[in-house]
Amino acid sequence: MAKATTPADLRITPRDLRFGRGANIPRWWLNDDPVATAFYNALSVTFPKGEGFFVDSVRNFREGTSPRLHGEIQAFIKQEVIHTREHVAFNRHVTDQGYDVVPLERDLDAALALTKGKPPIASLAATMALEHFTAMLAHELIANPKHLAGGDEQATALWKWHAAEEIEHKGVAYDTWLHATKDWSRWQRWRVKAIVMIATTLKFFQGRRRGMIELLRQDGLTGPKIWARMAWYAFGNPGMARKILGAWIAFFLPGFHPWNHDDRKLIGLAESDYAAAVLPRAVREPVAA
Repeated sequence: MAKATTPADLRITPRDLRFGRGANIPRWWLNDDPVATAFYNALSVTFPKGEGFFVDSVRNFREGTSPRLHGEIQAFIKQEVIHTREHVAFNRHVTDQGYDVVPLERDLDAALALTKGKPPIASLAATMALEHFTAMLAHELIANPKHLAGGDEQATALWKWHAAEEIEHKGVAYDTWLHATKDWSRWQRWRVKAIVMIATTLKFFQGRRRGMIELLRQDGLTGPKIWARMAWYAFGNPGMARKILGAWIAFFLPGFHPWNHDDRKLIGLAESDYAAAVLPRAVREPVAA
């Protein structure tokens, strides 16, 4: 079994924060750019159901884990539950702006349905790959201020907070995967995770592309010119897809572990950026909201 390299002093801390309640967030909240806004809106729509899937997939394998990993799984679950709540609130803003997100949700339901009837280890493998994906995006989101520059304060604060916690718990699903496959050969484990990551990557890009095209269509923006703008946004400037390529390749290398690259310094950087936008406790809504 590959040796996990999660830092011994890592602490996963659920931050029970709220963003954007009652705020007047613009329709194109990111630099008045419909393409950039569509990317984050389409991604946010996937989070409530997607993160519920992550939680269930990891929870299924927590029995028999070490006390430390068991505690990290518990903290991971708490973080994901709070993320779900905040993205439900953010998605309310998306629909309040007149967007119909039903087609995006239907697309996500179809993707999640592919795991129905399969062994729980299949869902854990998909979660392990998707958690690496979110960690790559989170790192780039905080490390390169260009991604959220000019965005609405509350919306960008939400995304930085979420990204910081994705970095913090980026090893949990992978360590759970190592625990669940401890009796597998290294070749079997690598083969499965490689196949799952390639499939996950294709589905991720296809899903976000369809989601963006649908939201942009509702803005009256269609055709080859808008597709070219989407491609430039992803691979040119700011180029999120291009900039995570190295981290994506690293996933397939021998000895890979999410914490081979310790980027915890970005967590503190994000916290300092979003601190001013955190809603005062006096105006927070009940936990159930």
